[in-house]
Amino acid sequence: VQLQASGGGSVQAGGSLRLWCAASGRTFSNYAMGWFRQAPGKERVIVAAISGSGGSTYYIDSVKGRFTISRDNAKNTVILQMNNLKPEDTAVYYCAASGGTYYIEREYDLWGQGTLVTVSS
Repeated sequence: VQLQASGGGSVQAGGSLRLWCAASGRTFSNYAMGWFRQAPGKERVIVAAISGSGGSTYYIDSVKGRFTISRDNAKNTVILQMNNLKPEDTAVYYCAASGGTYYIEREYDLWGQGTLVTVSS
């Protein structure tokens, strides 16, 4: 599966952004999907993930209640809705696919290009 992320940009703290990831290739619903981010000088970490069916989701604690991950298997798309953004959310965000368990970070092995999110205070 090939992944194409979009939707990054600049926003003030408290604002919202929506990230999209479009997938092409193999059966999309066979893959768990995740959004990762990498802040300057830091390692890339998982932010949110969703199972292939969309019935299960995972979030890191720092984004719970602010970010929502969803997917549309008919449109081969996964979305990350980010609300109440904070400066510490500033990072390059990547979408990724996994043939394994949605919440296991190391099982993600298919990556899209990154999209930059900048949150100013």
